[in-house]
Amino acid sequence: MSDAYREIVDDLALEHASFAEMLDALGPDDLERPTHAPGWTVRDQVAHLANVDEAATLAMVDEAAFVAESKAGGGSRVVDGQFPYIIRARELPHAELLSWWRRASSALVNAARSLDPSRRMPWYGPPMAATSFITARLMECWSHGLDVEDVVAFKRAPSDRLRHIVFLGVRTRNYSYATRGLEANTEPVRVELRLPSGELMVFGEVNAPNRITGTALDFCQVATRRRHHNDTDLAYEGAAAEEWLEFAQTFAGPPGEGRKPGQFPRLHP
Repeated sequence: MSDAYREIVDDLALEHASFAEMLDALGPDDLERPTHAPGWTVRDQVAHLANVDEAATLAMVDEAAFVAESKAGGGSRVVDGQFPYIIRARELPHAELLSWWRRASSALVNAARSLDPSRRMPWYGPPMAATSFITARLMECWSHGLDVEDVVAFKRAPSDRLRHIVFLGVRTRNYSYATRGLEANTEPVRVELRLPSGELMVFGEVNAPNRITGTALDFCQVATRRRHHNDTDLAYEGAAAEEWLEFAQTFAGPPGEGRKPGQFPRLHP
């Protein structure tokens, strides 16, 4: 196992631990709080993570079964306007819901530790390299954790694990266009982002005519469509940079509604 792959799996486990710490601080009433994802409560966010972790584990341990389930609509089937796993989870007691997520997240990490890093994994979007696949699972946990954090009293300290989501956000620039049926804008964009530790992440040529600068936290919130870029302190120069921030999307599937300008107070007033 390469050091880079081992690091992302270890960081996935740490992200799970951070989310578990927040869940442990919540009571049953907190699970029923509406989140900013239309129609979803905190309970639904937890159920989504448990369900997607189970699906990702299946993709790793039984690729044929995952592909068959995916073709049968397992990832997108809707009943009465809602996913069946959400409907089932709404009937679970508080402790059973959290236990489901803990079992699913633990199984995911265990399967990831045994995964051949050279494999390409099937998923609901394009097939993914193993490192990107595990990075996407970390991104899911962090971003849906943010949906929870936004409506409860518990606040998580940002960590340098955000670097993985930054890498994913940069790599998925073209995909952000494809999911909208648009041709990708390939005009070069320089990206300079500061991690919580102070380390600077840099992508693109120094003399690129378009530029995005700011914190990794702000960029990750925008790339996961949890904040509109106008509600962050990200700075940009050039039309291609602004367009990318409008379209940025790290997750598979349609972009959804995203967040509207002014929906959240600026993180750094």
